[in-house]
Amino acid sequence: MSELALVAAGALLAVLAAVAWGLVTTRRQQEGLRQEVGDLGARVRDEVAALRIAVAGELKGVTAEVTRQLQEGMRLVQDAQGAMGERLDRAAKVVGEVQGSLGKLGEATQRVVEVGREIHGLEQVLKSPKIRGGLGETLLEQLLAQMLPREHYVLQHGFKSGDRVDAAIRISGRLVPVDAKFPLENFRRLLEEPDEERRRPFRRAFARDVKLRVDEIAKKYILPDEETFDFALMYVPAENVYYEIIIKGDDAEEEPIAAYALGRRVIPVSPNSLYAYLQVIVLGLRGLRIEANAREIQNDLIRLGGDIERVREHMQKLGGHLGNAQKQFGDAERDLSRFEAKLEAIERKGEQAGLPEPAA
Repeated sequence: MSELALVAAGALLAVLAAVAWGLVTTRRQQEGLRQEVGDLGARVRDEVAALRIAVAGELKGVTAEVTRQLQEGMRLVQDAQGAMGERLDRAAKVVGEVQGSLGKLGEATQRVVEVGREIHGLEQVLKSPKIRGGLGETLLEQLLAQMLPREHYVLQHGFKSGDRVDAAIRISGRLVPVDAKFPLENFRRLLEEPDEERRRPFRRAFARDVKLRVDEIAKKYILPDEETFDFALMYVPAENVYYEIIIKGDDAEEEPIAAYALGRRVIPVSPNSLYAYLQVIVLGLRGLRIEANAREIQNDLIRLGGDIERVREHMQKLGGHLGNAQKQFGDAERDLSRFEAKLEAIERKGEQAGLPEPAA
């Protein structure tokens, strides 16, 4: 009986020892697991912090690059806009000058009409053909000086033949000859004769004189090989003489003076009509200046297009940088989500095992 009790007591002691050993082993495992969970959590937090710092640094660099590229693009655009604005201002100034000239046209024309009346009075006084020719050249020179810049006309222009025309107007590298040696002797006799029947011979003689002068102008001064246009101007120094040529004409059986002259590309002009021709030439010269400014503006626009293309390239590169940064940020966010999921899973395992919360 006592032996049985001893055996039972020994067995009980063995069981108690085994239980005690199991408890000690389980506690050690729990402490190890808790330590492992704490270490893993610390590593995860360190990696997450490092990842956040890296992402912040990358975004800062991308932001700085974006700012620099935008500033460069704005500078290029502002420079191009400044140049184009300057060209447009010059073009607007030229257009304003043209409009001002058109506004003064009526007043200036009236002054020329008054000058024409004075010339009509002078021609009744001046009898010498040489004096009349010199007066015509002087009046022509004064009118050209009033209307045209000096570089756009030349006086006493010489040709290879040795002949000299009274004036030549420069337009786009070519010359418009202007002759002022108009025959007035028979026209003066025509005016002095009161009888209409007796005036006919003088009118026919005057027509012959004018036609001979037309032939001489066409032969001597219309020389396209020497950079003239294929027409010339015949300056008629008085409005009443011009009226006799253009409006009245001569006898019906002969070709009118105006038609004869135009057929040989010689255009008769009076002080009034020459002023109108010169006004058109002035507007044409200003139009050429506007055209030159327009070409400069067009070139500026072409250069601006190149600048915009460079800005577009910078923006495309910038878009690529932003796309890469966005992709890296997305990758970092996914990695962070995976780390957090793993951490939560480990924490749930610890909770299921009855482990206390790890210290922060």
